[in-house]
Order: sequence, then C-alpha cells, then structure tokens
Amino acid sequence: MAVENASGRALRVGIAGLGTVGVGVVRLLEENRDILLQHCPWPIEVTAVSARDRRKNRDVDLSKYDWVDDPVALASHPKVDVVVEVIGGSSGPAKLLIEKAIANKRHVVTANKALLAEHGTVLARSAEKAGLALAYEAAVAGGIPIIKSMREGLAANRIEHVYGILNGTCNYILTQMRETGREFADVLAEAQKLGYAEADPSFDVDGIDAAHKLSILTSVAFGVAVNFDGVRISGIRNVSAADIAYADELGYRIKLLGIGRKSPHGIEQRVHACMVPAASTIAKVDGVYNAVVTNGNFVGENMAIGRGAGRGPTASAIVADLMDIARGRILPAFSAPAETLEPARQAPVGLHAGSYYLRLMVVDKPGVIADIAGVMRDESVSMEAMIQRARSPGEAVPIVLTTHETTEAAIGRVVARLANVNSILEPAHVLPIETLS
Repeated sequence: MAVENASGRALRVGIAGLGTVGVGVVRLLEENRDILLQHCPWPIEVTAVSARDRRKNRDVDLSKYDWVDDPVALASHPKVDVVVEVIGGSSGPAKLLIEKAIANKRHVVTANKALLAEHGTVLARSAEKAGLALAYEAAVAGGIPIIKSMREGLAANRIEHVYGILNGTCNYILTQMRETGREFADVLAEAQKLGYAEADPSFDVDGIDAAHKLSILTSVAFGVAVNFDGVRISGIRNVSAADIAYADELGYRIKLLGIGRKSPHGIEQRVHACMVPAASTIAKVDGVYNAVVTNGNFVGENMAIGRGAGRGPTASAIVADLMDIARGRILPAFSAPAETLEPARQAPVGLHAGSYYLRLMVVDKPGVIADIAGVMRDESVSMEAMIQRARSPGEAVPIVLTTHETTEAAIGRVVARLANVNSILEPAHVLPIETLS
C-alpha cells in the first residue's frame, strides 16, 4: 500500500522499537538502498520511529524521521503505510500497536514470535479481512527464510514433519559443553558474559522461545491454527556433562529440538533436549546457528541453516518482508487463509513412539542390574545398549542404557517404578532419541 508523498512513490515505514533489531533495519535500508531499488518498484523509506528513550545514542542518525513517543500512535501516523513492530512481548504495547495498525489499514511486519504464538491466528484473520499483510519472517529462525520457503516454495507439498534447532543460545551452550567438558551452569555464565544469553536466561534455556517458534512453524506446515499451549516443552537445564560424554560414546549428540509431526493419532509438538545420531546433518549444526528441516511428500527433505538471531540476520528478514509488501505480494500469514485454520487434533503424549536414553545412579551391589531389567521386562521395554563402568562395591555408580522403540507412556511407567527400587539413588534422567534424519 505505497502512496504518493513528498519524496515520490514510496512505501513509508514506521518502526516501533529501536534496540538492536530496529536500528539494524534503519541501517540496512540506508546502506543497501541501491540494492533494494534494483528489486523493488518503489523505494522503502523510514518516515517515523518510536522508542522509550529519545536521548539514547544509537549510532545512527534518526533526526530525519518523525519521533513518536507513544508507539501505538504509529498505527495512525499520516506518513506510515507499514508498521514494523520490534518491541517484543505477547501483550501490552506490541499487541495493541498491531491491532490498531490493522484497524487503521496499515500493513504489519513483526519479529515477535511470542505474540504470534499466542495471538497469531486472530491477528491473521483481521489482517486478511482488511487485505493487509501480517508478515513475520524474522520471528522464526532469524535470517533463515524458512517461512517464505514453506509458504511459497513448498506450497505444493504435503508436509509430513518440520523440526529443527530453533534457539541459538541453547545450541551454543550444548556445543560448548561438548567441546570443553564443562557443566551447564559454567557455560551459561560464559554465554551471558558474551551476550549470547540474557541475564534471565529462562526464556531460552527452558525451551519457551523455541516453543513459540515451533507453534508458528507447525501452523504453516500443517495448515492448522497456531497452538502454543499444545507444545510439550522442556529445556536443557538438566543436561549434564556426563550425559554429553555418554551420548558421544553411544554415537549421538545432544541438541534442543523443536519437532512438529503428523502421526496417526494427531499432530505432535515437542521441544526438548534429545539425542540425535552423530552422523546426521543436524548433529553438526553447532554454536549459535539455527537449522530447520522440512519433509514434503514430493520434494523430500530440505534443511536450511543460518544465524537465528542478531542485528543483521533479523533486520535482513524484516526488510525482505517489506520488499514483498512494496512489490504488492500480500499472502495469507500462515500459508492457508486464516479463516480456514482449524484447531489441530493433538496426539496424546503417551502414544509417542521412539527410543530413549536413561542414566541411573545406583548402589553397586549384586542384583541391581536384574532389578532394572525386571522392571523393563514387565513394561515390555527392550534394552538396546548398556554402559556400566568398573565396579565399586557398595558405592554409587552410574548405569546408562538405551532402549529399542517403545512408547512414552511405557517409559514413564518404567521411570516411576525404578524410583521405588532401593538400590537406585535418584530419579532416572531420561532423554528421547530422535532419528528423524
């Protein structure tokens, strides 16, 4: 919806939020102006900005733009055609701004995965009724154009599953733990000093950030309403250096994965630390990088790898959405029209099938292995491999085992019964084994 203004025919942009990402968008539009003009029929110009602190030094000249103290006022600013929301948060000013922008016939570009995970379907319906864009490439996997890939390039396929490394902070921590042998708390503290983790890291390390992104990917992949509440979530706090070492010995790597999959019982959405084969491609994606894997019934498997956060990658994704709007490419936000997005049938958690890793701390005495084997036999869970170190009679020793394919319900029963075995000193530590690729 570009209009005539004093500078000529242009798409006029108002930016709410001038942190790392907001400033990155301003810089990209300025520094790559010549490139954008090669690809867009009209210039893309920032005309208004809003942030909490007008006096803060952001190392970019903002004097040529209208300053708006209240970000929600950008929704009715006379020189704004598109609102870029990079405030963050699933409610408050960010939500109100987007709602007002749509009501006032302004397109919206956002990087706000939390808001989309909780309110995306409703906002998409409003935007589509008004003939407006609700674009959010930057909300999932940063600079990886995964939404565009799924919504456009893979649109002719029936997607069977989508999964990936969706949080760079967790991937960095797990990589460092593997490479250095250090424990989680030590590596987390280092990540905070380096700026890879927030002062309060719970949003990342407890899997919430990845779950927000997964719920969006699942909607796009399967044509269902966004269902963040349907994601089963756990993080990486309980992954130990010992688990990572055992995984290596068994031929695996530990990754935090977000997994959306169709099963005969419904749609699964899971975010958890899990073991993946060391030879798989996703096992080799390290550091702060993200990776997303899709599987379509005609195209087969695709993987996209890139930086999932940061000024440059996120700004790149936002400006790509602005370019689409400037070109007049207004597509349904979640691939299928929002009015057709129905709630998905959730697969019961206990029916999930797969293999598992269990680490037990036991008193080294005769009969303990037989006790463990008896519990597993009674629950029809078959052992695939076991690691038991040199004996220390009467002392606490670890026992590690992996299972053949079973159900999550059966593993839950095994863990519950093992907790009542006297020679087992603490609850079993369990990790799923994923072999999706």
